[in-house]
Amino acid sequence: MILGMSIATFTVVHVLISLVAIATGIVVVIGMVNNRSLAGWTGVFLWTTVLTSVTGFLFPLTKIGPPHIFGALSLLVLVPTILAQYPFHLAGGWRSAFVLGSLFTLYLNVVVLIVQSFQKIPFLNSLAPTQSSEPAFAGTQGVVLVLFVLAGVRATKRFHPAAATRAAVV
Repeated sequence: MILGMSIATFTVVHVLISLVAIATGIVVVIGMVNNRSLAGWTGVFLWTTVLTSVTGFLFPLTKIGPPHIFGALSLLVLVPTILAQYPFHLAGGWRSAFVLGSLFTLYLNVVVLIVQSFQKIPFLNSLAPTQSSEPAFAGTQGVVLVLFVLAGVRATKRFHPAAATRAAVV
């Protein structure tokens, strides 16, 4: 039992929170690339990403592995990302910290989604049973990495919410 739920139920809750974090993160990144600050979506993304990492640590621990390292790294990166968004309102260098932190934590969640998909979905598992150097797995990870790097470059250059707000007022 975890938080009064069976492990199976808790797993479903954890996965649903993770999927919400990924979906809202994609919306936030698209917004940043288009110089749009999406406050509601951003809040849901940040807090469900925190919950994804926190709930991941509640599963019974047999050994420390990549999911634990990703969760800890995500929480560490989320601290300045959340500070950038809320108390510092993306001012100055906090804008870049927010963009890069958001993209990095979303990337970590997507990597976990890819790994879990190749482990749990029979068709994908048949293409890459070890999730290592098989072309389908490596190619998927490579394409996702390139997409995130491109999104990061574009969002860092284009996302200037204060400028967009001033232009909308004029």
